[in-house]
Amino acid sequence: METKPITVHVNLEAAHIFETVPQEQRRKIEALISLKLTQTSRDKRTLEAVMSDISQKAQARGLTPEILDSILNEQ
Repeated sequence: METKPITVHVNLEAAHIFETVPQEQRRKIEALISLKLTQTSRDKRTLEAVMSDISQKAQARGLTPEILDSILNEQ
């Protein structure tokens, strides 16, 4: 895997921990940060996309507009 160094600002405690752990542990921390950043960029979906997925799944499970109206109008 190709890597590129970046600068990330963290609190002093986190910086101290990173600076004092063995190199193998640092590589694991760097891999976790890389994974989290990658996941964050992939997971960005609009509210409309999320709502559309929910709607499609509900319809596939049998939810009709009439049933939805009945549920929404219950008190």
